[in-house]
Amino acid sequence: MKKFLLLFIAITVVIPIFAQYQNIMISAANGPNEPSISMDPKNPLHLVAGANTNKYFISEDGGFTWSSGILTSPEFGVWGDPCIIVDTAGDFYFLHLSNPENGSWIDRIVSQKFSFDTYEWNDGSFMGLDGTKAQDKEWAVVDSANNNIYVTWTQFDAYGTSDPDYFSNIMFSKSIDAGETWSEALQINEISGDCIDDDNTTEGAVPAVGPNGEIFVAWSGPAGIVFDRSYDAGETWLDEDIFVSDQPGGWALDIPGISRCNGMPITCCDISFTETRGTIYVNWSDQRNGTDDTDIWLSKSLDNGNTWTDAVRVNDDAPGKHQFFTWMTIDQTNGDILIVFYDRRNHNDKGTDVYLARSTDGGETFENIQISQSPFYPSSSTFFGDYNNITAHNGQVRPVWIRAEGTSRSLWTAIIDLTVGVAESQDGSPLSLAQNYPNPFRESTFISFKILKDENVSLVVYDVYGRKVTDLINNQHHEIGKYEINFTPSDYNLKSGVYYFVLSTTNSLQKKKMLLVD
Repeated sequence: MKKFLLLFIAITVVIPIFAQYQNIMISAANGPNEPSISMDPKNPLHLVAGANTNKYFISEDGGFTWSSGILTSPEFGVWGDPCIIVDTAGDFYFLHLSNPENGSWIDRIVSQKFSFDTYEWNDGSFMGLDGTKAQDKEWAVVDSANNNIYVTWTQFDAYGTSDPDYFSNIMFSKSIDAGETWSEALQINEISGDCIDDDNTTEGAVPAVGPNGEIFVAWSGPAGIVFDRSYDAGETWLDEDIFVSDQPGGWALDIPGISRCNGMPITCCDISFTETRGTIYVNWSDQRNGTDDTDIWLSKSLDNGNTWTDAVRVNDDAPGKHQFFTWMTIDQTNGDILIVFYDRRNHNDKGTDVYLARSTDGGETFENIQISQSPFYPSSSTFFGDYNNITAHNGQVRPVWIRAEGTSRSLWTAIIDLTVGVAESQDGSPLSLAQNYPNPFRESTFISFKILKDENVSLVVYDVYGRKVTDLINNQHHEIGKYEINFTPSDYNLKSGVYYFVLSTTNSLQKKKMLLVD
């Protein structure tokens, strides 16, 4: 049974204070927290976000304006921990905890699917039901090669108990049919945690997919931060988890003005066609430098997780201030690492800004950029949530975070375009042509370009002998902006080999090479 969306247009609010990037308020209704966001890489104007406990937000213009609604699941209920992902067909999923009428509180993980074609959510499917055990803090990832969905989460034998006979464990399930059904839940950790929901509980499992379909995941718990992997789509996992890093002070952090804060790890893998392809990154926060100096950290592996580098400090401020609630993504068109976090470097009190850390060299160095336009001052009497989130594609970056002015909470994003002003043509004209993505490619690829003044534009594909294959754009007028074109070689009966795409205006021309493979 499908449920029709009841939508209203959210008012776009821009804070009139100087900042590098425009801030957009997505919603201030009903105290949102724990936001998640995802962008469709095949149509980056399509964004979906979610927030506790049952709020969803939809944008069709890249995040400038948003519509809102309340997610319902009559059979399973909706009980927070939103995780938003998008599959290869452009359909979005809202994964969350359950509160069913006929069952126990948080007794399963629920997935509900949204299509831009119908503008409807389905009632959902579920995974992980195991009697009265609690299923909590899930996260999911899509394998872009086969559309498999992989989910990891924490199972509590009895949530919140200090009884040593009850444990927490990391579970895994997958769907190979676009979320219609899910595999039986499988425990993947070796060392169990307690059920207190604190430092010695196993939590924070965020899965990532490698370039050859590997599944990678790390989490926190009594052994510090540990890592596991599967080479066969989640059927089998390592016999022993691999140690990544200690986490001094544990993952449960005390931050002034924040009711609850965690430093659980985020796992990502670079599958871009760059020199950093295949690198696995784990990002977290801890207080190894003192309880008044929470920092953001990154470790990486170049050998599928067998060995890990020493932790690199991501925030570049002087010691003594708090950075917390980190989340990481990778722009898979170029390998950029993008990390969003709260930051108090500019304040001597609870004043809090939002920063973006960007690495273009595989996590060796980071540039820190303030992206919030004004600080906020939270109150520990108001629940703030357990995480923020970020998504990116081809230089378009959309973080989401919560502003908490005392007891008032609102959900925000920033319009970040990292391609602006960085790639003009060699002849000095305001014209930028990006490398196609993916490259090499099989079924299709995307060609993007930017113009910085109104122009008549042509975009032509040639074979290796200079023969024209097709005019993707034929001397058409384009206004200032960024554009993306899908190129499907089967439309032209092309064989594998080298091809060129050429972007031209009256006074400028740029050319790139692309590789079609079997």
